[in-house]
Amino acid sequence: MRFRSSDVAPLRAGNFPIGYNLALSAASPLELFPMGPPPWLHWIERRLPSANLVVLRGRRCVLIDTGCSSDVDDTLGHLRTAGIEPADIDLVVNSHHHSDHVGGNRFFQSQFGLPIAASAIEADAINRRDPDACDAVYLDQPIEPYWVDELLHHDDTIDLGDRALRVLHLPGHSPGNLAFYDPMDEVLVAGDVVHATDVAWVDVARGGRQALETARASVERLCTLPVRWACSGHGPPMDEPAKAFDAAIRRYDQWLGDVKRAAWHGCKRILAFRLMLLPGLPRAQAAEYLLDCPWFAAYSQEVFGVAPQEFVAPLLEEMVRSKAAYWENDRLYATTPFRKPADGWMRGIPWPADWPAGGRTSA
Repeated sequence: MRFRSSDVAPLRAGNFPIGYNLALSAASPLELFPMGPPPWLHWIERRLPSANLVVLRGRRCVLIDTGCSSDVDDTLGHLRTAGIEPADIDLVVNSHHHSDHVGGNRFFQSQFGLPIAASAIEADAINRRDPDACDAVYLDQPIEPYWVDELLHHDDTIDLGDRALRVLHLPGHSPGNLAFYDPMDEVLVAGDVVHATDVAWVDVARGGRQALETARASVERLCTLPVRWACSGHGPPMDEPAKAFDAAIRRYDQWLGDVKRAAWHGCKRILAFRLMLLPGLPRAQAAEYLLDCPWFAAYSQEVFGVAPQEFVAPLLEEMVRSKAAYWENDRLYATTPFRKPADGWMRGIPWPADWPAGGRTSA
């Protein structure tokens, strides 16, 4: 499903839920927390293949995203180091449906009974066991089965008991991409909408120029909010969010002038991430692997206008030229530092078409 910037409502900083206690913010956020996250937000930057760890703590405790399923033990370790047990968590909220954000859902849902909330736009496919759910097959990123218990829409709130974060629907990186905003302390949990030093890849193979326009519009809407501090799904926090927003808009403007630049960015991101999960790709199997990937066929044909067979060598060469990957002993490895998955890390059913139906008990 594709989105136009007009499909979602404009952002307004003054939309407070009923009963919201404005008296608590008598001092400005800058006076209370001059640098870094507020005390109610626990944040840890993580290596790929997992997204960053974010926990919101009030009278209720909410975990934003569960990381990759290969990292569930690492996720548990980070939580327990922070004094948080799974039993302390009231709700898991997903910013969007990609495997580096939802891969640990099954573990937390099946082992600890935690409910999961996600974008209503993406949850429908997940709960129907749609073969295209989570872009798992398209991206060749296996995800163990889970069930979405609570559907989130734009302008909903995440209730922590003593404060409420506003749900923002900001499509672009994915159709249901969500961010979460606290107007009291002017804090944004951005998911993959925008990053401190980069932008999320945008699927121009399926969405074309419109996908870039949608992503740009989402970042532009963030510029209307007062944001003192922000964190995203990857990379360092944003101590000067406005600068990060402006940089992202400028980059999208560059890509709108040359959509193929966005396509190269997307191809390299998708392949580099998969190299982390393999890990590494034997030279002799590289062509066979790429020709079997739906995303590779889409990019080669829809954006670059060549047969997939003709795009294998150019992509591999660009991976090395741009230092996104390197060859060692005839295997292609991702250059970005990452946490190597343990052998046998995928323990469940990897593809949504094969997930058991019937609701949460069979997730």
